[in-house]
Amino acid sequence: MDILERALEFEQEKRKSLSTSDRVKISREAKSLILGLNEIYKKNKDQSIMDTMKRLTAIKRKIEKRLHGKHLLTGI
Repeated sequence: MDILERALEFEQEKRKSLSTSDRVKISREAKSLILGLNEIYKKNKDQSIMDTMKRLTAIKRKIEKRLHGKHLLTGI
């Protein structure tokens, strides 16, 4: 369960004043961890693994929202 330990460490990391490249790295790492945990979850159906995936997904969405920026309405 090495990937589960990495996921828990990933959650605890501080994320302030990130550059764009840092955000891309974090997003990719989160995706990798989520996919790895998903493979384990398919076999075990352990609810704690699902909860961890949900928390990582929330972190990933927050980073990607900042990475992509807010889309402005056009034509106004």
